[in-house]
Amino acid sequence: MGAKALAARGRLGYVSQHPDQPDRILDARRDLAAAKIEEYIAKVVDAAPPLTAEQRATLAALLRGGGTDA
Repeated sequence: MGAKALAARGRLGYVSQHPDQPDRILDARRDLAAAKIEEYIAKVVDAAPPLTAEQRATLAALLRGGGTDA
């Protein structure tokens, strides 16, 4: 786990000690998920051969939540 994900995990652990603040817990969970996804994407991209413009556009659309019809 990278530094960003470790920091997010630590923050989640801290805010989880305060169950009376569910919004902060939700934000911390979201931040941890995003950090893990970011690290995974970086790992996959680093290992992959160069992508075509169309492949990059398709992947970008998925990340934007627009499906693959972009």
